[in-house]
Amino acid sequence: MTRLILLQILLLGIPTITAAESPLTIRIATYNVSLQRNEPGKLLRDLQSGTHQQARQIAEVIQRVKPDILLLNEFDYDQEGRTLDLFEQLYLGQVQQNQQPVKFTHRYIGPVNTGRPTRFDLNRDGQFDGPADAVGFGHHEGQYGMALLSKFPISVGQVRTFQQFLWADMPGALLPVNPSDQSSYYSPEELQVLRLSSKSFWDLPILIGRPSGPVRSLHLLCAHPTPPVFDGPEDRNGRRNHDELRMIADYLDPQNSDYLVDDEGQPGGLQESCSFVIAGDLNADPIDGDSLPGAIDQLLTHRRVDSSWTPSSTGSPSSPSKLLQHDSSQRGNPAHHTASFGKNKRRNYRIDYLLPSRDLVVVNGGVFWPRPGEPGREAVTASDHRLVWLDIHWRQ
Repeated sequence: MTRLILLQILLLGIPTITAAESPLTIRIATYNVSLQRNEPGKLLRDLQSGTHQQARQIAEVIQRVKPDILLLNEFDYDQEGRTLDLFEQLYLGQVQQNQQPVKFTHRYIGPVNTGRPTRFDLNRDGQFDGPADAVGFGHHEGQYGMALLSKFPISVGQVRTFQQFLWADMPGALLPVNPSDQSSYYSPEELQVLRLSSKSFWDLPILIGRPSGPVRSLHLLCAHPTPPVFDGPEDRNGRRNHDELRMIADYLDPQNSDYLVDDEGQPGGLQESCSFVIAGDLNADPIDGDSLPGAIDQLLTHRRVDSSWTPSSTGSPSSPSKLLQHDSSQRGNPAHHTASFGKNKRRNYRIDYLLPSRDLVVVNGGVFWPRPGEPGREAVTASDHRLVWLDIHWRQ
C-alpha cells in the first residue's frame, strides 16, 4: 500500500486491515444511460427542470438496483460537472416511482476523445469537421462521456487515464489498410493525432472498507470502445474496437504492458497483486455482431479475469413484446443480452460487461431487464442498453 493511500485512509478515518472479518459484499453496476445530446449543453438544459422523463426513468432503474459503485456510459461531460450535479440532485436524489433516492458520496469524471477535432477527413467524405472526423465519433467534445459514482472513496492520487495514448504507438496494432492495395488507410499525419481510445480508458482505485473492518483497493477499469460498425471495407472501427479491448488485456499483463504510457507519463500496467473489475459498454458480443473474431475473448479468456459468471435476465428472451423479441439469426443466449438495436429493437447483443479479477467472489448479479408487467419494465425503455450488476467480495 503506497504512502499516499495510507495517508488518504488516515484522513478518512478508515482503519487498515487488522483482523479477519466477514466479507463485505459490494454491488457494482455499469449502465449505458443514453444521456447524450448532439448539441453541447443540451443535456444540462434538459435536466434543469427535474422532470425530464428519460432521466427520471434512468434514475428509477438505478434506484431499483441500488449499486454501491456505478459507471455511467454515454453521459455528456462538462468540465465543471454541472450536468452530473443536476442528475444526482434532481433525479437520483428524488423519489422515482416510489423508489428510495440513491446518494453517492464520491465521483470521478474526466475528459473524453469524442468530438475532439482532428482537422482531417477521417471518413473520406470530403469534409473535415464532421462527427466521424473527430478523435472519437461525436458532434461536440464531451459527447458520450463517462462518469463513475461511488459510495466508497476514490483514491484520486492513484487514478490513471489513457485518453491521449496514440493508436500507432501500440505494437502490432491492427491499423486499417485500403483493401485495393493494402496501403495504410490513415496517413502518417493522421496517425500522429489519432488516439486509441474513442472515449478514454480509466483505472480508478476505490478504497473498499467499513468503519470496523479492513480496507482494500479495488481498481475499476472503465472503458467504452468504439462500436465496430459505421465504417467501410477497411473496417477501421472494428479494428479499433479490437485494439481498445487489447489495451485493457495488455494492461492486466505486466509482460505485455511495457509500451503503455498514461496521460501523466507513467509507463506500464496494473500490478499482479491488484484486484480489479473491468466495467463498461465494450461494444463486442462474444458470438454475434460485427466485432472482430476474438475481440472480447481477449478479456473473457484472460488468465487474470474470472468470466465464469454471466449476468442474465428473464426479460430479454423472446416474448410477445416487440421490444423483447430477438432476431432468430442470432446465436447467443438471449438471457445474456444487454442491449437492443435496429428496427423494433430486435437485434440484441451482450456488449455491456462487468469482469472481475480471480481473487474476487461473485455472489449474485444480473441484467436489469424485467418482463412485461414487472416493476421497472417501462423504465428500461429510456436507453437502448440495460444496467448490468454484480455483487462481489474478496476471497477469504
